[in-house]
Amino acid sequence: MRVGSQALPPGTPKQQTVLAMLACNAGQLVSVEQLVDELWFEDPPPSAIPNVRTYAANLRRGLEAMLPGREVLIRARDGYRLDVECSVVDLCAFRAEVAEARRLLSGDEREAVRLLSRALARWRGPMLTGIALGPQLSAQVAAAIEDRLLATEFYGELQIRLGCHGEALPVLRELLIRHPLREPAHLLLMQALHLGGDSAGAVAAYTAARRTLREQLNVEPGAELQRLYGRIVRHEGRPRPAEAAEAPEKEPAASVGHMQRLLFHLPRTVPDFVGRADAVEHLLSTTLRAGEHTCAVHLIDGMAGSGKTTLAVHVANRLAYRFPDAQLFIDLKGHDPAEKLHPAAAIAPLLRQLGTPASRIPPDLEGRLDQWRRELAGRKVIVVLDNAADAAQIRPLLPSAPGTMVIVTSRRRINGLDVDPPVSLPLFAPAEGVALLASTAGADRVAAEPEAALAVVESCGHLPLAIRLAGSRLAHRPNWRVADLAKLLASNARRLDHLTSGDRSVAGAFAASYASLKEPAQRLFRLLSMHPGDEFGLLVASALSGLPLDDTVGALDGLLDCHLIDESAVGRYRMHDLIRQYAHDLSSRVDQVNVRRSALGELLDLMLHMSLAAADTVERSRIRNHVSLGPPRRPDLVGTQHELADKWLETERVNLVLLVGRAHEWGHHQQAWQLARVLWRFLFTRGCYDDIVVTNLQGLAAAETIGDEGAVAVMHNYLASAYLRTGNYSGALANLEKAVEICQRRGDLMNLARYQANLVAIYWILGEPEKAVTAALERLRKGVISDADEVATHLPNLGLALALLGRYDEALRVHRLHLYLGRQLGSQFHLLNALGHIGAVKCRMGQYDVAARALRTALAMRERTGHRYAEPEVRNDLGVALRGLGRAGEAVRQHEAARRMAVDAGEPHVEAAAINDLALTLAGSADNTTLIDLHREALRVATRIAHPYEQGRALAGLAEHMRSIDPAEARRHWARALAIFRRMGVPEQFDVARRLAESAAPQPSGSGLSTAADTSSPRPDTI
Repeated sequence: MRVGSQALPPGTPKQQTVLAMLACNAGQLVSVEQLVDELWFEDPPPSAIPNVRTYAANLRRGLEAMLPGREVLIRARDGYRLDVECSVVDLCAFRAEVAEARRLLSGDEREAVRLLSRALARWRGPMLTGIALGPQLSAQVAAAIEDRLLATEFYGELQIRLGCHGEALPVLRELLIRHPLREPAHLLLMQALHLGGDSAGAVAAYTAARRTLREQLNVEPGAELQRLYGRIVRHEGRPRPAEAAEAPEKEPAASVGHMQRLLFHLPRTVPDFVGRADAVEHLLSTTLRAGEHTCAVHLIDGMAGSGKTTLAVHVANRLAYRFPDAQLFIDLKGHDPAEKLHPAAAIAPLLRQLGTPASRIPPDLEGRLDQWRRELAGRKVIVVLDNAADAAQIRPLLPSAPGTMVIVTSRRRINGLDVDPPVSLPLFAPAEGVALLASTAGADRVAAEPEAALAVVESCGHLPLAIRLAGSRLAHRPNWRVADLAKLLASNARRLDHLTSGDRSVAGAFAASYASLKEPAQRLFRLLSMHPGDEFGLLVASALSGLPLDDTVGALDGLLDCHLIDESAVGRYRMHDLIRQYAHDLSSRVDQVNVRRSALGELLDLMLHMSLAAADTVERSRIRNHVSLGPPRRPDLVGTQHELADKWLETERVNLVLLVGRAHEWGHHQQAWQLARVLWRFLFTRGCYDDIVVTNLQGLAAAETIGDEGAVAVMHNYLASAYLRTGNYSGALANLEKAVEICQRRGDLMNLARYQANLVAIYWILGEPEKAVTAALERLRKGVISDADEVATHLPNLGLALALLGRYDEALRVHRLHLYLGRQLGSQFHLLNALGHIGAVKCRMGQYDVAARALRTALAMRERTGHRYAEPEVRNDLGVALRGLGRAGEAVRQHEAARRMAVDAGEPHVEAAAINDLALTLAGSADNTTLIDLHREALRVATRIAHPYEQGRALAGLAEHMRSIDPAEARRHWARALAIFRRMGVPEQFDVARRLAESAAPQPSGSGLSTAADTSSPRPDTI
């Protein structure tokens, strides 16, 4: 990737694959799931999603360095979007230029040639060479190669039309060297040679084509090649340039024009057709490739409002010149079972469109089919069968004779026809949606408010019908701004009410699809609106509907066939935002409140049992002290879960987080707080602290609603864990104190001991390590916490406080005990956590080689298990160890990675530590200004969250580097650092006191800066 003379560093092979996916889908959202499937399409590791985010973050930094001041890689929803114009991505620009050239086919052919020449010049070699291709990119490359071949053939055809035979020859010959089995290219080469006066060369070209086809495929050349060869060897006159091959004699122009007017029955095409370039190109190219010897049949399907009919009519008009005898259209009304046309009823109007008098149309189906085929024989006709129901309705209408093209549109997926795969219409890309809005509401108005226009398109769910109706609404309100429409559509409550125009509405389009469903599928469709997430699985659908699994599969298939849901992966389904809103509105009208609440209760019972079973493997039996469930209501569903616990929790994480709020909203308060508690450890080990805050605040409100004080204390405790990690120390302390107060009042000694032990982490991070050690030892000595897993959970806080006080041998004993207990318990989480803490203490002791080995092992375990908890701290400590080993370059990379990860995870205390240590590592190579800026940034971050230890380190670092610039200011910084370190009782106070004393004494001339900053202790890990 290049911008001017700058080239984006390629990065790792997987990072290159991520860039390729984003570039091939420029301007469109590429979900994290799609990227995972592309990178590890067989068996993704547990760390797949964090790895994808790392690759994306690396790309973002590279792009920002190339394009400062502009956000090119945008993180949106659960994915990423490369926000660039089509013209800067070669593949996108190539396709746009080819599409424009085809549009100019009946107009300015020379301009079309110029566009094609520019498009083909964009290919400077094979696509994505050297990049590991998964299933999606492999399909993209295959499609692009085919598009390139078609464009090359199109270029040759146009050059022949214009009489530039010499220009066509080298292009066609090069194509055939690489792709010798392409008959259209052989045909064009023969035409170019023959029309250029080289009939012998044309015969030789035919001979070579015939030999290649017979040797490699054991087939004879096609009819067009043979006809042209026959004309050449019979010395017939040169064919007219506009002819692709010998064609039947045409009627005089006036007669043809009259018949075209008589037999043209296509609906009016929209004057502002927008988007669908790939679909249009595919339909045009496959029709042209089919030639005259077959009947081309195209299926177009998609959800209601996706623009199927508009696309079909547009393509039919584009191809009308190749099918001049008639263009027919009929609405088969397949979306309404009551009005669906029988094949016999459909053939009658089609025969009438061909000019057959009503009196000559047979009454029976067989007679009509026979006449239909006889009328089409020998004619070149386009037939558009709109709104088809199924294969049984379409099959009798398909012509058997060549020379006809049929386009079938349907809201349902149609199987059972021996034709090419369907063109399934996706939603519009953002740029396509904005272009459609501009064509409907006015280009100037939309261009003046690009952000508001994009918001309108987002609110319309990128659905063409919704965007067109929204634009129509804006067009009829000249005093409105685009922002006014965006604000109106921003509310989900009545969005569908605003997407109407006359008798057309988005809700009406959805209603027609819904009406075609059977009753169980209709009920499932309505109740799916109770599920809060974007994606769901079979078990969720079965729980909501109350249907057995087999019946649920059938109902889901019905929704899939009608495009009311999409299958995003095997066994995973999505519902479009507007369809979800329609399902919600419909359920509110049709289903009683108790029915909807009961369906949600069934879903909560299923997800709680499955989540608790998964959490047991992460947190062991300790979670049962807080959450106790009765037998599952649907044991048939709970028993079908065979995924690994972590994998299942990761798949359902977003849904489960949203489900806590939905449970509280609908009065399922007990399940709300229980689900929040069950999810805690998984979210904590994955670093999802914002999710912990959201779920536990909702769980707290639910527990307070039902007056369950024990549950209230539980929610306060786990809220504190997230607040501690994200730098809200006052919030963490307040919540833990409330939990302690409740347990004291209730006499809950076990949880009281647990919550008091958790105060240890807050004490030392707030600058009171002695108090933290005293509290931790008191809890352990009293034996209130005796369970091995409980002890293993609380040992790290004691060890961290001891290390901060410089009591390294004691800290090591504590962390080694933690490691031993982790082994006894078989807990990967305790093991990797203990190894990280041991490595951190070894760093403080100057044993850098041992420290690096322990820290690398801790990181490798995190990579293998997917646990991301405390990874930024471990990487920062590894940077300290590498600095001690003299490997400054590697150390810098670890500090920078730690800083990025801390920012992404919202952990400012780790960010401050990483910045301070980065400055220490750079002290021997960076200029003074850079180092001062780094320590100032660390001070700013640490001050914002009231983190005294990192404040002291930042002040000491500033003093060291300001000593030669402003000695007085340096002494003030040392004095402030000394006050902090003395108050905390940490060993850094002695080094700072020495430096402060030295700064007051006269310095020998020429003395350099002290290296005291290089030996500053790294910030320890936290829990």
